[in-house]
Amino acid sequence: MTSLRLGFLLGATLFSCITTATESSESACRKISDKLASVDYLECSDLGLKPSGHTSVNGFPFLIKEYPPLKSRKPKGRRLLVGGTHGDELSSISIVFKWMHTLEQHHSGLFHWRINPLMNPDGALRPGQRRTNANGVDLNRNFATPDSYNGAALDYWRKRTYENKRRYPGPYPLSEPETNWLSEEIDNFKPDVVIAVHAPYSLVDYDAPDRKNAPRRIGYLHKNLMGTYPGSLGNYAGIHLGVPVVTLELPHAGIMPTSQQIRHLWTDLIRWLVRNV
Repeated sequence: MTSLRLGFLLGATLFSCITTATESSESACRKISDKLASVDYLECSDLGLKPSGHTSVNGFPFLIKEYPPLKSRKPKGRRLLVGGTHGDELSSISIVFKWMHTLEQHHSGLFHWRINPLMNPDGALRPGQRRTNANGVDLNRNFATPDSYNGAALDYWRKRTYENKRRYPGPYPLSEPETNWLSEEIDNFKPDVVIAVHAPYSLVDYDAPDRKNAPRRIGYLHKNLMGTYPGSLGNYAGIHLGVPVVTLELPHAGIMPTSQQIRHLWTDLIRWLVRNV
C-alpha cells in the first residue's frame, strides 16, 4: 500500500466497503442486462464474474473476472482493465463485456488479466444514468494524488469548472468506496498497465512518467494527450505510481462501436501491450 493512500485511509472516516450481504453475481447480471441493451443476461452470467468482496455506496458488488496465468507459459505482464467509471458512459461498460468474451475463447496466457466492467454501478444502473456515483462524486477526480493533499482537486473544481456538479471531486481524496476499492486493486494486483475505457471524446490518452510510448492509434481512436487532472486515475496511477494508464475514449456514450471496430480496438490494444509494456 502506498504511503499516499495509507495516509488518507488512516486520517479519514471511510465508507464500509466490505460486503456483508452482497448481491449474487446472477442478481447483479440481471440488473446490468436490464439496463444495457447490448449485454443480455446470459452474456453476463456465462462469464462467471465474481464479487470482489467490496461494494459501491448503494451496496452493489464490484464484479471481477480474472484470466490467470496458464501452466503452458509465463505471462508477459499483469493487465487491469476497468469500464464504467462514469455511469453515463454506457458503451464503456458494454465493450468490456465484449472483450471478456473474446478472452473466454482466446485467453492464451499471454497476459494475466483482472477485469472490472463496471466501476460505478450506482451511476450507471439508476433510472437516468449519471456521471457521478450515488454521493454525487466524480470518481475520476477522487483518487489520492500528491496535489490532493493541498486540496487541489477541490480548488480546480471551484475555479476551473465553476463547481460543475458532474465533476465534483468529493470532500477529500478517497472519500468514496469505489475509488478505495480500485486503489486496493492496484496495490494488491500490481498491474504493469491499467486500461480505462471512457466516452465520448474519440481518442487515446496516456498517462505515465514517460509518454514516449503513448499509442499513436488504437483501432479507430487516435492519440490526443489531454493532460492530467487533480484526483484523476491517470494522475494517481500513471504519474504518482508510475503504472502506465491507457485511456480509450469511445466516440459515443450511448452507441456501441461496430463489431469490426470492437475487434480492431482489441487487437490493436494487444499489439501495443506486447510491444510496449
